[in-house]
Amino acid sequence: MSERQPAAELIHHAYQPPAGFASPAVAVHKGSSIFFENVAALKRVRWADRDAYTYGLHGTPSTFALEARLATLEGAEHVLLAPSGLAALNLVNHSLLKSGDQLLIPDNVYGPSRNSARHELAAWGVAHAVYDPLDPADLAAKLTPATRLVWLEAPGSITLEFPDLLGLIAAVRAGAPQAVIALDNTWGAGLAFDAFALGVDLTIHALTKYPSGGGDVLMGSVATRARALFERLAATHGRSGLGVGANDVELVLRGLASLPLRYAAQDAAARQVAAWAQQHPAVAQVLHPALPGSPGHAHWKQLCRAAAGLLTLRFQPGTPGARIEAAVDALRLFRLAWSWGGPVSLAVPYDLTQLRSVNRSEETVLRLAIGLEEPEVLIADLAQAFEGL
Repeated sequence: MSERQPAAELIHHAYQPPAGFASPAVAVHKGSSIFFENVAALKRVRWADRDAYTYGLHGTPSTFALEARLATLEGAEHVLLAPSGLAALNLVNHSLLKSGDQLLIPDNVYGPSRNSARHELAAWGVAHAVYDPLDPADLAAKLTPATRLVWLEAPGSITLEFPDLLGLIAAVRAGAPQAVIALDNTWGAGLAFDAFALGVDLTIHALTKYPSGGGDVLMGSVATRARALFERLAATHGRSGLGVGANDVELVLRGLASLPLRYAAQDAAARQVAAWAQQHPAVAQVLHPALPGSPGHAHWKQLCRAAAGLLTLRFQPGTPGARIEAAVDALRLFRLAWSWGGPVSLAVPYDLTQLRSVNRSEETVLRLAIGLEEPEVLIADLAQAFEGL
């Protein structure tokens, strides 16, 4: 893979909004109505072309600037913004699936995505099947002529298995060439590995996480290199009324400049916490793609430059879930909250019996999202909380 300079690419990006004010910060352009010079100009412009402004919902200089920077970050050509990561996921599903189609999702998929397949998509006549993300042959066996969309997740939600992305992509290309391959690239953030170089058709990104970095913005994006695919997505995007606020765009643009630094710092801190946890007698296994022995480590090592700031702890067999939850309640610096990628470290216990259908496990695990605190104080917090274990 070619060596990239993501920080310089994001800070010194070639895209510039309309001239008039040079500054490190992109101007915040607000407006629902966009004025046209005359009727001919009104008729001439097409919002999906991204070379003119038509209506606030379809883009301003601020949103166009963010889309252009995200395209550079992800190695894409076209980007659409959505009000959340889940909205970006659903935009893809709603654009590409119809009654009679089949969707394939990995067993460790993001929970709300699984629920969407079970409920809304099923009600609309879209079938789905769940495949083992660590077994390309299992994915290949579940492909049919009706398969239109295959989701990849790297690594998996909660349990952080890193899949054989090259094997999964090859299986889809051979067994269902008509299918679109979509990757949830939130964990990778456009930094850990080059998604499009692997052969995916599109990525989604929960900008709520690392690009924002503040734990205060909800936003998502869909990126692709294919113009025809972008046209399909953009048409649904326009009909669905998906818009993002200018002030939220400002915050994500501000966060992008420090994204590579924050990502690297949280990656390094997570590895320190993971190394400590491996030695704790109450911990049976640390799930973290960069650790030898973690599921899919060899695939991570083959493709990745970094490993984000997430890790999940499996405790010794027989450890009661109630005792694990009591340990979480005893944490002082780790806060109990959903999401990740912000400055505050977070902890959430999960009951895996509710989350898996292929690789079921009757146990409670603890996912840790490392923020920007010093790893030494995070380790001390975990140590005091785990005394009861």
